[in-house]
Amino acid sequence: MVASSLLPLLDMTRTLGQPDNDYVIIGEGNTSARIDEQSFWVKASGQQMHNISESGFVAVRFEPILDMLDKSPGDLAAQKAIMNAAKVDPSVTVTPSVEVTFHAMLLHECEVKYVGHTHAVYVNQILCSARARDFALNRMFPDEAVLCGPESVFVPYIDPGLPLALAIRDGVWRYMDSWGEAPKVILMANHGVITLGQSPTEVLNVMAMCVKAARTFAGAAAIGGPVFMSPEDVRHIYKRPDEIYRRKQFVEKRES
Repeated sequence: MVASSLLPLLDMTRTLGQPDNDYVIIGEGNTSARIDEQSFWVKASGQQMHNISESGFVAVRFEPILDMLDKSPGDLAAQKAIMNAAKVDPSVTVTPSVEVTFHAMLLHECEVKYVGHTHAVYVNQILCSARARDFALNRMFPDEAVLCGPESVFVPYIDPGLPLALAIRDGVWRYMDSWGEAPKVILMANHGVITLGQSPTEVLNVMAMCVKAARTFAGAAAIGGPVFMSPEDVRHIYKRPDEIYRRKQFVEKRES
């Protein structure tokens, strides 16, 4: 029987991994979910998302993973040793994703319950272009701002693993200083997209809207270039009471 705390993450991961989405292939992407204040589930290294089973996840303790962000253990071998030692059940044979550090950091720093990371094709075609930063820091239409936030955290390319987690943390801190809340979307140049949420539904909805925005951006770029909403209009739509109410509904159910 699948642990009750794992079942929502299992379903979310399989949905993100569906081939029709074009979010991931083979072993790409990873996901995580908070268990309690001390531990969280994270996808194990090398697992495929579309058909993942409960054995494809590993429960990990926050403390030793978060400690690495402030006290780097050194080389990759030392980091992997700490990751494996952080497993709640030492008898589990799978190893945590190499991205376990940014999952721990986001669940802890942003106080969210779920994190999804994919290499969505439509997003990556922009993140692998000269216009990646433009896409991250601007909004083109109201629902993009409502679901994905007034802007995304943008992280230039950096080596996956601990270096990436540190760069993401810096970007998240800057965003939180500016906006007074955690981001919904993190975009990593030449790499992929992360969405954060209080429920699997929120992670899935934000991911879907980010992909729609990427498709819109690419289409607009092909016919003269995207026209962005003004910062004032973005702030206005994001803070409108009716849109705040509407956004809360999307935490619990996906828009059809």
